[in-house]
Amino acid sequence: MKKLLIITVLISLSGMILTSCGNSGKNTAMKSPEQNESKSEENEGKENEGNESLVKQGTDVKAKTTENMLAAFKGETTASAKYAAYSKKAEQEGYHQIALLFKAASTSENIHANNHKAVLQESGTVLPTIKPEFTIKSTKENLEDAIKGETYEVTTMYPDFITTANTANNQMALISLNYAYKTEKKHKVMYTTALIALNNKTDKNLPSVFYICSTCGNTYETTAPARCGISMTSSDKFLKLTSV
Repeated sequence: MKKLLIITVLISLSGMILTSCGNSGKNTAMKSPEQNESKSEENEGKENEGNESLVKQGTDVKAKTTENMLAAFKGETTASAKYAAYSKKAEQEGYHQIALLFKAASTSENIHANNHKAVLQESGTVLPTIKPEFTIKSTKENLEDAIKGETYEVTTMYPDFITTANTANNQMALISLNYAYKTEKKHKVMYTTALIALNNKTDKNLPSVFYICSTCGNTYETTAPARCGISMTSSDKFLKLTSV
């Protein structure tokens, strides 16, 4: 009887052990080769999509930088011609100092246009023919128009263009755009000061000598430093303007 009881217990324990081992096998079972291969292909597909997205993004910012440089080239070419015309109008109306300011700004904008042009040519971009379009009004209105244009450039256009060029890692575009951006901030102040003087009838007290950096277009009134504060160009390469 005791032997029979012992055998029964042993059989029961064996069944429990076998059941336990079976459950453990289910929990730790390895995934089939087909499942692993499927996961691998899925991950590889996602990586390829990510790489394609990065390539597309790189292509997009490069194309956008070129588009921006063309817009900047057109804008600066137009501004140069417009300010030259505004200069003549100011001189005709007897505002000699304001005429000099417009002339200096026109010279500066032409330098910016040529810098942008060089960047575009370096990239192999075909340059369009620019036909400047603008309307000449009174000197006061022309100053207001100039302030509006410079404000747009320094608050919206150039900051946006610089951000895109930086993303594209286009160093030449960044240099040219920054030269123009930093100079236009000074032009905005000069035009604002001139408009106030015109309204107060103190325009005769405005500067009658201007210096323009031949590298970046940086513009100085009355006196100039030994080197340009933007491009570090030596002052012996500055353009001096004393007449319209």
